[in-house]
Amino acid sequence: MIYALMLVWAVTYAVGAVLYELYIVHMFQQNSYKPEEYREWMRVHSNVGRLLGRSLYAIVSLPFLLTGNTGCVIFACVMNIMTVFVNKPHPAKKPLVFTRRVDRLLITTAVIYVLVFALSLFTGEYKVRVCGAALLLLFILQPFLILFANLLNRPIEQGIDRYYINDAARILRQMPDLKIIGVTGSYGKTSVKYFLSTLLSVRYNVLHTPGNYNTTLGVVRTIREQMKPFHEVFVCEMGAREVGDIKEICDLVHPGYGVITSIGPQHLQSFHTIDNIISTKFELADAIPADGKVFLNYDNEYIRSHKTGKSVVTYGISGDDIDYRAYDITVSPEGSAFKMKDENGEEYDFHTRLVGNHNVQNIAGAIAVAHTLGIPMEKLRYPVRQLESVPHRLQLIRQGDRIVLDDAYNSNKSGFMAALDTLAMFKELRILMTPGMVELGERQYAENKEAGIYAADKCDYAVLIGKEQTKPIQDGLAEAGFPAGRMIVVDTLQEAFQMVNAIPGEKQKVVLIENDLPDNYA
Repeated sequence: MIYALMLVWAVTYAVGAVLYELYIVHMFQQNSYKPEEYREWMRVHSNVGRLLGRSLYAIVSLPFLLTGNTGCVIFACVMNIMTVFVNKPHPAKKPLVFTRRVDRLLITTAVIYVLVFALSLFTGEYKVRVCGAALLLLFILQPFLILFANLLNRPIEQGIDRYYINDAARILRQMPDLKIIGVTGSYGKTSVKYFLSTLLSVRYNVLHTPGNYNTTLGVVRTIREQMKPFHEVFVCEMGAREVGDIKEICDLVHPGYGVITSIGPQHLQSFHTIDNIISTKFELADAIPADGKVFLNYDNEYIRSHKTGKSVVTYGISGDDIDYRAYDITVSPEGSAFKMKDENGEEYDFHTRLVGNHNVQNIAGAIAVAHTLGIPMEKLRYPVRQLESVPHRLQLIRQGDRIVLDDAYNSNKSGFMAALDTLAMFKELRILMTPGMVELGERQYAENKEAGIYAADKCDYAVLIGKEQTKPIQDGLAEAGFPAGRMIVVDTLQEAFQMVNAIPGEKQKVVLIENDLPDNYA
């Protein structure tokens, strides 16, 4: 009987350990496999209690197992079953992707477990207790064990990465006539990438980096898997979390043109200062050759104030000293309309199904690049009309009797305020739904409070997700005199939608969903 129970204990312990390890690997992947960001996540966002809660039942289980008493072993098995339950995978916004790197991490971790277990068997008469203590220690230390496994795998990962990077560089060398356009910015870069790809397709055969493939290895994968000899233009989105990230991508693709869409206090936890963000984004401008051009969003003060010695084309929606300016912007539930002039001063009317000044701003940037590359303004009117919202970036969605402005992908103060400006243009019942902004380091409270103050006269109701997370926004709304009865604080996104449905009113509802926290913040 006791041996059968021990077997049950071993199986349930192993299942719980594997599920816990998968959760840890998922969080490591969510933090881009970067030990610094992962450690910061553990320090700030894991709340320690969350990780302790996932291992607590296993910790309790082992001492009861070692007693050898039948009742205690049964209790130990029950504790292991609880460990399995609390570590059971839940639906994720971005599920764990079982890449080869993840496979190697899991294999290395498993090897560490087996080695420790095997060594503990050579400890003589105390081997049962030593083995139990070793298993307990490994379970508790799994959040750190993944860092050790990653360190062991580092030489292998670096070798593999270098092979793929060299192969991508070889492919590009075989296409000397390929026009390469780098697109970066704190926000807006993905939208500009998609818009630009659509407009350029009027004349060119275009490839762009898909989704969020904006890291060096994401770009490498795009080139190796999708680049074909018939491609004429490559639109390459370039993301960054640290100084040097943009330069690394530029050293690979050697862009002839660059677009800097925006600069703002995003990812300050890794960049530390706004100056580091500015210098990193302008690594793209630094890489552009003398016969190339840099397209700059001159509505952004950080960009306007930064000098570069390269040939510059400016775009935006404000100011008279801009090369490509969109003006007379109007917004309705049907989309936006605006005007632009070409280099000869001839005026053109544009219509798009997208809403929001920052969408028009991004379209203006795409028009500037496409027109500079030889496509007449007249030929750009139809593709502008056909542009579709990038998912979760102020995407206008009709849901029955209400309109949803889905701006859930990430958030920053400028984007937040631009989305609020768009919400304010509607005459319907305006509802803000948000968990606030993250990854702002020491400025997180101040930036969120400022957003709350700004939101006060832009919405009729504010549905805030997370009592502590949204405290700065609550303070900002209150300071601006927003009615307390129209400020609703809930714990989950599901509850937020329930509260939106419960808000009374005869008017049609327009709901702005601003940001949706990733799984490692949930």
